Amino acid sequence: MKQMLACLTLIFSTYTVADTLIVQSTTSTKNSGLYDYLLPLLKKDTGIQANVVAVGTGQAIKNAMRCDGDVLLVHAKSAEEEFVAQGYGEYRRDLMYNDFVIVGPGSDPAGIASASNAVEALGRIKAAGAKFASRGDDSGTHKKERALWEKASIDPDAGSGQWYLETGSGMGATLNTGVGLTAYVLTDRATWITFANKQDAVILFEGDPALFNQYGIIPVSADKCPKVKQDAARVFTEWLLSATGQAAIAAYEVDGKQLFFPNAN
Repeated sequence: MKQMLACLTLIFSTYTVADTLIVQSTTSTKNSGLYDYLLPLLKKDTGIQANVVAVGTGQAIKNAMRCDGDVLLVHAKSAEEEFVAQGYGEYRRDLMYNDFVIVGPGSDPAGIASASNAVEALGRIKAAGAKFASRGDDSGTHKKERALWEKASIDPDAGSGQWYLETGSGMGATLNTGVGLTAYVLTDRATWITFANKQDAVILFEGDPALFNQYGIIPVSADKCPKVKQDAARVFTEWLLSATGQAAIAAYEVDGKQLFFPNAN
């Protein structure tokens, strides 16, 4: 990997701003400030200028399937694997992880803080008729949430507009809605740490292995997207997977807290 990175770094050492790389990304990595920290380091090492399009994971995948990007960095592993299986991605690699948490009003009206697992926590929210704010946008977070409802044998759509509130928005906007309506919200921890409008909302449930949040990275395939900047995408990907990139991810902190934990294969 080091030899490949050194070779491709030499190739792209004369990159210009006009030759930018587009990364289709989940919002959590963008909103956490991770890219503001990583991309200048990447450019210094490789010469590559990367522009990030931050949307929900589902939309990011759709954008990449329309060839509107060179690299995909999202967090919905089964959807990522399907993207590669359909020929849109060269390969998929684990990049880093953190976890999801359930936040809500400090009074915890549904009593989820004492739940033994995430499925039980959601069951308590439904049983109490407490409000739950969902992104409802096919993002990685939304996919995780829906999978947990399914495991709980609960159809939240039956309570849509009553206790189950779909925002159709990103994580920050959904948290704002949740805080404003004293609702529970499933969020990735990085977004919660950087979220400024917490008011009296707190993390009420965490630590269940089911809340593990894996991020993957995929260079878009030139077979499906002939105009993709294939070599640059490979350099970008391999830099993040290298010891240098992994160390940079591990070093990124907000308020003394590490937001992402590298785990490249």
